[in-house]
Amino acid sequence: MTKKPTITIRGAENGVRVDSRILEERLQQAVGEGHRQIEVNAQGQHGIGGRLWKAGVESLEVRITGTSGQRLGSMGFPQTTIHNLGPASDDVGWLNAGATIVVHGNATNGAGNAMAQGKIYIGGDIGARGMTMTKHNPRFEPPELWVLGSVGDSFAEFMAGGIAVICGFGKEEEANILGYGPGVGMVGGKIYFRGREQGYSERDARLRDPDDEEWRWLTKGMKDFLQALGRQKILAELTSDRGAWRVLAARKPHEKFGRPLRKVHQFITEVWDPELGKGGLIGDLTDLDRSPVEVITTGDLRRYVPLWENGKFFPPCQANCPSGIPVQKRWQLLRQGKVEEAVDLVLAYSPLPTVVCGYLCPNICMDNCTRQTYHLPPMDTTVLGKASLQAQAPLPAAATGHKIAIIGGGAAGLSTAWQLWLKGHEPIIYDLGRGLGGKIASLIPRSRIPDEILAHELLRVSDRIRQVQLKHPLTQEEFASIRERHDFVVIATGAQKPRMIPVPGNERAIAALDFLRQSKAGKAKVGKDVVIIGAGNVGCDAATEAARLGAKKITLIDIQQPASYGKERQQAEAAGAQFLWPRFTKAITAKGVELTNGEVLRADTVIVSIGDQPDLAFLPPEIATVRGFIAVNEQGQSSDPLVYAIGDAAKLGLLTEAIGMGRKAAESIDAVLTGREETYDQLPPMDPKRVKLEYYDPRIPLTDDPVACAGHCASCGVCRDCGVCENLCPQNAISRHEIPGEPGYEYAVDANLCIGCGFCAGGCPCGIWRLTENVSIE
Repeated sequence: MTKKPTITIRGAENGVRVDSRILEERLQQAVGEGHRQIEVNAQGQHGIGGRLWKAGVESLEVRITGTSGQRLGSMGFPQTTIHNLGPASDDVGWLNAGATIVVHGNATNGAGNAMAQGKIYIGGDIGARGMTMTKHNPRFEPPELWVLGSVGDSFAEFMAGGIAVICGFGKEEEANILGYGPGVGMVGGKIYFRGREQGYSERDARLRDPDDEEWRWLTKGMKDFLQALGRQKILAELTSDRGAWRVLAARKPHEKFGRPLRKVHQFITEVWDPELGKGGLIGDLTDLDRSPVEVITTGDLRRYVPLWENGKFFPPCQANCPSGIPVQKRWQLLRQGKVEEAVDLVLAYSPLPTVVCGYLCPNICMDNCTRQTYHLPPMDTTVLGKASLQAQAPLPAAATGHKIAIIGGGAAGLSTAWQLWLKGHEPIIYDLGRGLGGKIASLIPRSRIPDEILAHELLRVSDRIRQVQLKHPLTQEEFASIRERHDFVVIATGAQKPRMIPVPGNERAIAALDFLRQSKAGKAKVGKDVVIIGAGNVGCDAATEAARLGAKKITLIDIQQPASYGKERQQAEAAGAQFLWPRFTKAITAKGVELTNGEVLRADTVIVSIGDQPDLAFLPPEIATVRGFIAVNEQGQSSDPLVYAIGDAAKLGLLTEAIGMGRKAAESIDAVLTGREETYDQLPPMDPKRVKLEYYDPRIPLTDDPVACAGHCASCGVCRDCGVCENLCPQNAISRHEIPGEPGYEYAVDANLCIGCGFCAGGCPCGIWRLTENVSIE
């Protein structure tokens, strides 16, 4: 990223303080725009410098002048350094997750409260309850709090991890460096301090001198601390006398002193009832039984039981892919190191994986990626699509001798033919064009799909499937002959008849399909001003091509908010196209497009893109149609059971939908020919709410390397064999077993140990476990 200059964000405008929320939004925007040196003139705003995750792995520095409010650097991220040039208010570094926070003056209460990563440097004193409830994830360096002066009462209360250093600089020798009650409830971590404390929790911590390793760590860290504060000159004073330093360290569980246990019935009679129960605060509000639960039940008496539902649902990506491509399965194979298998798998579902998945598809699978529910970027399936260019086709099944005619060599027809070929049948493609590809080859601009990519994938199909070139449009007699000579006929002729808007002067306009076909052939010309009636994706393609051909002003109009989206819309906007709606066309004149409101949009070239229809002149009358399209059932079967219709001949849609319809029709035909039961995509979709995305770091960017990306897939509904459930189970009721005679495995529950607590379901990253009500015993 190009380095941008320091930006200043002001905490007051025209003498009025900016809200903390607005200031944070401006900070986030600056980071998102690439600024990595930010100065904030604060006016008491809270939370400055926290949650700046958009910087990713790049270093970010925030310098704060003025007066910062509470929670400075709260939830700060690694690579973020915050310099507060004055004192700070309460809760500096609250929930810090990795930032380095430097306060050049005093801080008040709660400094470092509940921090888990990062460092906090304080150039003066802090108030009470500093470094309380801190945590330490052993995967990362422990959190650190360095205080140049002294600290207040209840320091390190309930501390569960981390390191604190209290220097006591500028204090008299007998002054308190730790206030009253440090270390109460302390279960982890260490406190280095110079001077003395005034009583600490001996049950939770023990006091001793630093050993050699601790002293080396302290003196090295002291240099970084003082350098951050600009106080290097006092290094010798703070490190010259090792004997002045002590260490207060949390006791191990086995080192803690025992204390008399109070039995439950004693607690109820001595504490609960007097305070809350009978005669207490809520004693008159409820008579619920508060007697002790003597037995935690297992087996048939459990209220809840966990179910291991591995592979029982489709991941959302696959469930929403019209082509049915098992995207998650491909990522899984990549994680297992089976790169070639992952690449080749897609050819069992689509004959054009690079053309469609890598370039032309709007990637509905990405729109439904579970990662987005936590604002994580979706898995980039275009990376998988482009990696499929060198995929090796699987071997077809044994030849069956059945012949199926495919009328149309576009995406839908190629998909059906490819699937039938894989199943051992003999598909024969009948097409008007000299080559395969349909609209992909003849209409879609080269800016969206390179010629060499399309040629490579079409060659892979044409090498395996026989083709017949029709010399002229198909007639009813020829269609009847084709039907007679084949076991089945699949109509995949597409929608080749453009609709034209019925207004005066429409003969002056050119249909978008004709324009794109001419442009692809190098025969199209446009004027300086171009108006496109219809702002869908085809209209956007026309706009992009018009710009390539030299148009200076391009306007797309529509009667409603344009339905265009994705790459087509982005390329049209990048070409400078303007979108206007709602606009209603009255006439097309020599000057341009006259609207019903009297406005005239000047145009040298007018292009109409309001949809297309299939040309069904060859269709016999016994095959039913609906509103100009062939009527079909869910499998694509027409009113003639031996004739199927797919793609735009049956319903306008996306390329990936046409490929999915072709695959479904092929499955249906094969089921009839072989007598087997159809098994096309029958699993229900996975509920994304079951998947746990807390395991993924939002700061790690995805790359264009499919192997590197694979580890970021949440593997929705498919076990990753991580063992989290087995490790979490408090009763050791879950165990992993190999399945005899099969390459797989399963995680099984011992009902005699399981108490139905649900830890497995709560912690499973992939949502495999489900906790359900047990069957009641009558």
